[in-house]
Amino acid sequence: MHYPHKISRTKKVRSVGFRSRMKTRKGRAILNRKRRLGRKIRVR
Repeated sequence: MHYPHKISRTKKVRSVGFRSRMKTRKGRAILNRKRRLGRKIRVR
């Protein structure tokens, strides 16, 4: 079985983490949409 390339945790957090979402207007919209759905937003 082929396993996909493992991205480092730091790189992942920088691209899809809470702080990177908060930087842009669209990112904040994503968080608000998740909150409306009832998701817990985790800060890392």
